[in-house]
Amino acid sequence: MDMNREYQSFLTRRHFFGRLSTGIGSLALASVLNPKLFAAEAAAGTASHGTLPTFHFAPKAKRIIYLFMSGGPSHIDLFDHKPKLQGFHGQQLPASIRMGQRLTGMTSGQSSFPCVAPMVGFKQYGKSGTWISDLLPNTAKIVDDICIIKSMNTEAINHDPAVTFIQTGHQQAGRPSLGAWLSYGIGSENQQMPAFIVMVSQGSGNKTDQPLSTRYWGSGFLPGQHQGVRFRSGADPVLYLSNPPGVDAAARRRMLDSVGKLNGMAAKSFGDPEINARIAQYEMAYRMQSSVPELTDLSKEPKQVLDSYGIKDNPTDGGFARNCLLARRMVEGGVRFVQLMHRGWDQHSDLPKQIRGQCRDVDQPSAALVADLKERGLLEDTLVIWGGEFGRTVYSQGTLTKDNHGRDHHGRCFSIWMAGGGIKPGISYGETDDYCYNIVDNPVHIHDFNATVLRCLGLDHEKLTFKFQGRHFRLTDVHGEVVKGVLA
Repeated sequence: MDMNREYQSFLTRRHFFGRLSTGIGSLALASVLNPKLFAAEAAAGTASHGTLPTFHFAPKAKRIIYLFMSGGPSHIDLFDHKPKLQGFHGQQLPASIRMGQRLTGMTSGQSSFPCVAPMVGFKQYGKSGTWISDLLPNTAKIVDDICIIKSMNTEAINHDPAVTFIQTGHQQAGRPSLGAWLSYGIGSENQQMPAFIVMVSQGSGNKTDQPLSTRYWGSGFLPGQHQGVRFRSGADPVLYLSNPPGVDAAARRRMLDSVGKLNGMAAKSFGDPEINARIAQYEMAYRMQSSVPELTDLSKEPKQVLDSYGIKDNPTDGGFARNCLLARRMVEGGVRFVQLMHRGWDQHSDLPKQIRGQCRDVDQPSAALVADLKERGLLEDTLVIWGGEFGRTVYSQGTLTKDNHGRDHHGRCFSIWMAGGGIKPGISYGETDDYCYNIVDNPVHIHDFNATVLRCLGLDHEKLTFKFQGRHFRLTDVHGEVVKGVLA
């Protein structure tokens, strides 16, 4: 059976209409998709460039390290100092403050909503005089290098839609993540490594924290090569990357060449860009076989560097500290976007104990990362982001006792911090009310935040688009304003 008859044999009506757009619009698609998709292999030694012929603005940052605190850190206990809360402690949250806000199913049945002041102190640090919780002594040392946004807000009140929202710009699954958009738009600086890498660590807080779905770093409707590649701890950082026993590099190369020819024939027959994406991914995996082991080997890092991040004992062990140091090595090596997902911040109960453990996990490594990048001259063009999907309620979830309480999800206001490429250092932006419940000045919605991140990378959030199902999609949907007050 020839290729044409074979194709007709399984061309159903649904298949025909599904392929119709690629048949008519293949030339148009070629102009917007990554050019690398239409070649089996880019020239050796060149970077993996994105689709944009040039940046929309002069970029201040070349790369991003996103320290994502999964579960929702309590802004009340970490960054948003409210002295009057001590006087409100134990009192009912006024209806005039709550203003009918919808609650999660975990506190909607409560008859009492007592306010809870932080059970830790705050102090002012740096030339900026920024208030920082006693739980973050190392972050306190870098306050003049960071910008704390206290007026972040989101409509989502549960984890999955909230994480999906801040990562992809939409509460429902199916859209590309921020890292995928950057890979699609501007590519990688190093052909030997993916543009987008993800690492996950488990914190000391809530050990039953919400699971992390791979679609949080997925490519959505963008070509598959733009999804994040997850690195794991241990001897094999990327699953199935190493050759199996009995297969050497030469045999692997012959196999890839043969499979590449077959995939190339299929691509010509069906015009599906995902086939070319698959070819590109196989080639990337082959190159990563030599680049990844060297990149993830921390044995040559000086002891003082390991100590500064808080890496103890075996440096091959997993954990947030190790991942922070690996993130620095990756951006040095040309990776465009590194995302560290640290679980354990969902503290509905036992918050005073759990949040201390979480802060011990992340405080020293986060601060060391910023200081390390600065010392190496990388901070000025590396954007570092620290934050979660929402904040926590000022009222107690469950019973408030002398030394224990919990906090529910709170999306009306929460805090993040940013540092480095394009961000004004040593400032706090936005203001909440005395209950740390509502925003009273300079609100920053998730769409505004993502628009600002793209601006630091030299991208106009309204112009970085991809046509899918008849419309042009973008990270910020049809919303978003750049927050000029935080830009350097």
